[in-house]
Amino acid sequence: MTIPRLIRFNFFTVIFIFSACVTVADMPLTRLYAPANKNRVAEDYQVTSDGGMVVAAHPLASKAGVLMLDKGGNAVDAAVAASFAISVVRPQSTGLGGGGFLLYHEASSKHRRVFDFRERAPRKASANMYVDEKGEYKKITFNGKLVTDPPVNGHLAVAVPGLVKGLVEIQKELGKLTLAEVMAPAIEIADKGFPVYRAIASEIVDRQEWLRLYPSSHKIFFKDGQPLKEGELLVQKDLAATLRQIAATGSKEFYEGSVAKKIVAEMERGGGLIDMTDMRSYRVIERIPVTGHYRGHQIVSMPPPSSGGTHVIEMLNMLETRDLTDIHPRGATYLHLLSEVMRRAFADRAKEMGDPDFVSVPTARLTSKGYARELMKTFDPEHATDSKLYAANFPTGESQSTTHISVIDQWGNAVGTTQTVNYSFGSCVVAEGTGIVLNDEMDDFTTKSGGSNVFGLVTGKKNDIAPGKTPLSSMSPTMIFTDKGELEMVLGSPGGPRIISAVLQTALNVMEFKMPLLEAVHATRIHHQWMPDAIKVEAASLDDDTRARLLSLGHKLAAIESIGDVQAVQRLSDGGLVGVSDSRSDGKPAASPKR
Repeated sequence: MTIPRLIRFNFFTVIFIFSACVTVADMPLTRLYAPANKNRVAEDYQVTSDGGMVVAAHPLASKAGVLMLDKGGNAVDAAVAASFAISVVRPQSTGLGGGGFLLYHEASSKHRRVFDFRERAPRKASANMYVDEKGEYKKITFNGKLVTDPPVNGHLAVAVPGLVKGLVEIQKELGKLTLAEVMAPAIEIADKGFPVYRAIASEIVDRQEWLRLYPSSHKIFFKDGQPLKEGELLVQKDLAATLRQIAATGSKEFYEGSVAKKIVAEMERGGGLIDMTDMRSYRVIERIPVTGHYRGHQIVSMPPPSSGGTHVIEMLNMLETRDLTDIHPRGATYLHLLSEVMRRAFADRAKEMGDPDFVSVPTARLTSKGYARELMKTFDPEHATDSKLYAANFPTGESQSTTHISVIDQWGNAVGTTQTVNYSFGSCVVAEGTGIVLNDEMDDFTTKSGGSNVFGLVTGKKNDIAPGKTPLSSMSPTMIFTDKGELEMVLGSPGGPRIISAVLQTALNVMEFKMPLLEAVHATRIHHQWMPDAIKVEAASLDDDTRARLLSLGHKLAAIESIGDVQAVQRLSDGGLVGVSDSRSDGKPAASPKR
């Protein structure tokens, strides 16, 4: 098995002093992902420890989390510190204007909990809010410019953010440190700045049309009228001030006070729907995790309104009906099987999934072994299924934007949390005076009959917009245990619908093919999401014979730069930990020594 080459750019190290007077130095900030069939990944993408481990998609976030472990904090403290820090250093992926899910495992009781702090539709939202009587998007303008694709760009794309309330409430209940201690690293990074790395520079350029349009966004991400360049300093003073308010008052200022008023004023400025009632009424929801079993392993993941956990388990159930003992993980036989399993699960996603507080979601059936056996009766080892035929009666209707953090602390407690603003830089609107990039999460609803969202996903009536409803998600924070309940691994990924495929394949690489975690994370991946009917393949990752065989089976192939950005921690048989950050992005694990 081959793994991607990492190209390092050591043009900068950053040194800053946390409020706790701890120095974090010599942190390489920029990474470039190369197609996953090149040379081996650099060793700094893997860290081992007999203490605690934090793995995030930026080294400053991982270090912020480990600082909490070093101070005596637990996995929740570390995850929340890393979450606030990554909100500062990856505003293209996540932030205070977004939301997410968190999966928690308490080692002493073996109790697992999941928290939904996903964004929600404003109370003035409606199923047809984006379309006119002809079913076409309404003409929306800002400062005289037509806002194309309004579920993605601009004020009307914004759903009520939940990240702040989620992180603050979870840390208050389950953490050991004060909120001020946990937020200190993020405040310092926002206030002092950090060097722009390759990925964020590229994303600013990609989204510059809309970041330029909104003055509050333009002043943060541009210098002298040009997008910030790699190596320049990104300082976010307004965001630092907002973070200080949260550290001092909890979530109250954000949802009821001056920050909430600034968010609402921004909505009024651009025709958004969020008002003070929406902000004050936001609630975090604790849900019951979905669980499954695969060849001696227990899988625990996020339930609806995430589709991720349900479909990871559904696909594992389908794969378990086949003997994979002698199958090659990069051969056409396996990739055909894998793509057909994905096709069936994503077709179910389109038909069956939505917010369980509003619609009936048959989670128990979708995750049952019997249902998997029924689905696999139509599997043909010699022919690809036609998605249109397979899903003829299905009704019609989420980029690397999003991020994941995995933590195991020195006591064995664990957290997996996936967070997002949806598309890159969300709506591209920054609420004036706050530094907060606001999400474009409304695009994860069915916004136009027969249409698809920015990630090409088709969804059905169950995912229609309704006031207070949570949009369907693919985020899949996942934990793997032995059948006796001993924690084996925490993992997750960004990538819209590709999250599900990245988590599935990484887990299979460990459980089924016994790969070391470094190799499991960096093995090349495929993705099939039912519609469009094609296997997405990481560029140059298939040999000619494999490609020819898949084409002969009737598959369509489409090259894609990368699939996911997995952040994972594994507990080894000797009790030690190994953490791996995916070199497809910018992360680096960080470890705390055994206490």
